[in-house]
Amino acid sequence: MNQSTPKLNPKQIEAVLALSGPKRYSHFIKRVADWEVVWSLYDDGWATAETDSGIQTVPFWPAEDYAILCSLDHWQDFKPKGIPLDDFMNNLLPSLQRDGILPAIFPTPAGLSVTPTIEELLGDLNEELQWYA
Repeated sequence: MNQSTPKLNPKQIEAVLALSGPKRYSHFIKRVADWEVVWSLYDDGWATAETDSGIQTVPFWPAEDYAILCSLDHWQDFKPKGIPLDDFMNNLLPSLQRDGILPAIFPTPAGLSVTPTIEELLGDLNEELQWYA
């Protein structure tokens, strides 16, 4: 597992970031199933944020380029870190669930993200991965 995703061109990044939350979420599911890696930001621990209702979240992206774009402000010292999809689904998500932390899927530099439950995210990933069996 080489923990890399194809380099994206700026126009592609701009177009995907302009998508609505549900469309970015769908894009995330398809890309991580295809590339078998999920990206987050790490610096002695995963980057975190909070929902408007105060629930802790961890951000995840389908490609390193998007994570880099969001490593600013309180995440400026964080570096993109790839997570093999299998490890993400079988270890990290169950750990987050035990801790009551939600995944923040595909945040934009403006801070917009989708926060599904762990069950929804795993269900959507497993459904998409059936196409790759």
